[in-house]
Amino acid sequence: MSETDATETITVFSDYVCPFCYLGRHSLDQYLETREEPLEIKWHPFDLRAQKRNPDGSIDHSVDDGKDDDYYEQAKENVRRLQEEYGVEMDLEIATDVDSLPAQVASVALREGYDYETWLAFDWGVFEALWTEGRDIGDADVLADIAEEAGVDPEDVRAAVADDDLRERVRGLFEEAHEQGVTGVPTFAYDGYGARGAVPPAQLKRLVEGV
Repeated sequence: MSETDATETITVFSDYVCPFCYLGRHSLDQYLETREEPLEIKWHPFDLRAQKRNPDGSIDHSVDDGKDDDYYEQAKENVRRLQEEYGVEMDLEIATDVDSLPAQVASVALREGYDYETWLAFDWGVFEALWTEGRDIGDADVLADIAEEAGVDPEDVRAAVADDDLRERVRGLFEEAHEQGVTGVPTFAYDGYGARGAVPPAQLKRLVEGV
């Protein structure tokens, strides 16, 4: 976070491979544009692939997570609806084969090691690389490129992705999200209240301002 103690924050639980997290961030940005006072994002990673993740961190795509073709077709329809509602262009609607764990590890490292604006640029870069460019954000080289574009030393990202201790700490953050009662993303939390899903800017305003 930036060195601004007075700046308010909104906690956002999300996973980069969630299209609704990307759409929800666009909604949040649209709300933030209406505010006079800054509101910073306190990001908390969440693992949508938790049920399929092996102990070594890899994904077993053969595991049945209960999401069938009908589920994904409905999800795609909702993505298209929200794209139109929020004016967002996306090349992908679903990213079932992409592992976001390396991106989340890198993002945690940058959040802790760089200033807020630099982290935010990387965070947006990861979302856009996946959803508007179709790039594999599970690839360390892709993440290093995104980092460099955000003004980050790409070697910092490569080192973070290869850091087993940091990876385990991020998986601990996934567990913390579940312990806090977060079962889906995006989830926005502010002052003890929450909103789940890619909710409209007006709902985020009510969450934060009570109006």
